[in-house]
Amino acid sequence: MSRACGLTLAVFAFGLGMFGQDDLTTFKAEAKSAFVWGEDAPDGAVSSTVLDPLTGNGIPKLSHAGIDVSSRIGFERAGVGQAGDFLNYTTTIVNGTDRTLSVRYGGISVDGHPASPLSIVPANKHLNKKEAGRSDVAELSKMNCFTSGFLSGDNFFSANNLSQTLSVLPGNALTVSTVIRDLRSYSVRCSVEGCRPTGTIRYYIKVNNLDYVFVRPGQSVTYCGK
Repeated sequence: MSRACGLTLAVFAFGLGMFGQDDLTTFKAEAKSAFVWGEDAPDGAVSSTVLDPLTGNGIPKLSHAGIDVSSRIGFERAGVGQAGDFLNYTTTIVNGTDRTLSVRYGGISVDGHPASPLSIVPANKHLNKKEAGRSDVAELSKMNCFTSGFLSGDNFFSANNLSQTLSVLPGNALTVSTVIRDLRSYSVRCSVEGCRPTGTIRYYIKVNNLDYVFVRPGQSVTYCGK
């Protein structure tokens, strides 16, 4: 927890779909500074863990200059006849400052493979039979991670609004979620203790001009499916 992470240049590649799909677009995201959970520096964010009241597991949190950013992540199997697994995460930003914060989508990669957020179908809507097999969408009404309340469905960064900027007023909090589909072969490993994703999930969110980065081993990801 002694290594600083500042003045970084991160390169993320995002596809229009998920792993293995064509027509990938690549862009560069330059960050003036990045805070990585577990890599604290004297002038940087402070890493901590808070207890998740739903599962008893730890929720990683980064705190800096009156701003707290924490994140919960879970996974569940895609429906019958669908490929891959859903990886879903919710980030909570608490604004303890006297200024309004801007929040923008950052990025996510699984074992070094960049992934793009899915389009979100609201809980009060459904895909028709022709669209049901699409791999680039997620139906909230069929996702237990959200219907159970484990993750928040209040706001989303999805394929339709990646350039959107959200605001957090002073003294307020915001939760925003993202869903991807993990199409890797052998993406989940099972044992007597249950099934968990393999590899490492790395994702971040932009608050003002700072990147708040979380690096989660797959074995720490909560199964929130049925």
